[in-house]
Amino acid sequence: MCTVTYYATPHGIILTHNRDEAPSRSPQAITRIKNEWRTLLFPQDTKAGGTWIISDNKGQTACLLNGAFIKHAHNPPYRRSRGLLLLDAWEQEHPTDFLAQYDCTGIEPFTLLLFSSQIIQEIRWDGVQRYFKTLSVDQPHFWCSSTLYPTAMQERREQVFRNWLRQTTQRKDAKALLDLHYNGSVGDPENDFVMNRGNRVRTVSITQVVKQTHKIQMHYFDLLNEGKDVRKITLRPEIQAPGTLM
Repeated sequence: MCTVTYYATPHGIILTHNRDEAPSRSPQAITRIKNEWRTLLFPQDTKAGGTWIISDNKGQTACLLNGAFIKHAHNPPYRRSRGLLLLDAWEQEHPTDFLAQYDCTGIEPFTLLLFSSQIIQEIRWDGVQRYFKTLSVDQPHFWCSSTLYPTAMQERREQVFRNWLRQTTQRKDAKALLDLHYNGSVGDPENDFVMNRGNRVRTVSITQVVKQTHKIQMHYFDLLNEGKDVRKITLRPEIQAPGTLM
């Protein structure tokens, strides 16, 4: 599932996430909770209870994609749903430390992306080994799920994003990125940014996180019911710099 773009602006970041999933697993609103450590925003999966994207009032956002590098054989039962990983981590005082030490054995392959003001961290679990990568916060980035998109199609879809970036006449803001996530096309409805494969799997929602100096806004667009939800949290300074997954 999923298509993700990251774009840095002079005032913050824009993270936009298309969720490709069975239509029965799509919520209609954003969940906001406060635990012992922070205030959280996330859309919650209606089947497994997990989430694919989460933001907190300490300025961190993370998202999850199915698969690591290539499509893997689905081999249940799994010890725990991938979607619960983000909620498990954000129940801890230091989510990145938790993720660095987490035993992924028995978890289906995934790609996890962690965004802070200083660094982007990528962790891929292929079912046997974890792979870590650090990316620049100043450069635009693109990801899509290996379970739905073979390598060649991932490259074609990323090229749509890169071509959009080169269109200097178009303002690069949250609205423009949202338009890209609605209308980005490779000329194939089964592989466009908003995709549909016989209604078995389709793009059920778009979630956009806009982080600015003092606040994070999460916009959730329910494509099945044509609904929308927006939640905002005010950022508070980090007590200490966020850790790394390395």
